[in-house]
Amino acid sequence: MSLDDFVAGREDSRRLFDVVRATVEAIGPAQIRVGKRQISFVHGRAFAWAWIPGRYLHRNRTPLVLTISLYHRDTSPRWKEIVEPVPGRFTHHLELHTADAIDAEACGWLREAWQAATQ
Repeated sequence: MSLDDFVAGREDSRRLFDVVRATVEAIGPAQIRVGKRQISFVHGRAFAWAWIPGRYLHRNRTPLVLTISLYHRDTSPRWKEIVEPVPGRFTHHLELHTADAIDAEACGWLREAWQAATQ
């Protein structure tokens, strides 16, 4: 599946994804892998994912969720959900409604995840 296929008919999701992608590119090199359910950002291993909840949760109007993998549970109240899928690895889900959500704090989380992806 291509990126265009993934976001087809979802202009708000595409605009937000482009902001996330530009933010990651400003941090450093990362591959983008488009799957059926999500888009992965990879630097050694996957460190962040973008997905559209409306594709799976019919009542959810959030245009895009950014999931960031960290080695600790971040205490920010901005997270929609935090899950520990394996011991010591926490996935943090951030709902994105506007480009302003990708601010300095979110950039810091992405940078931390990007740096940890090669460890």
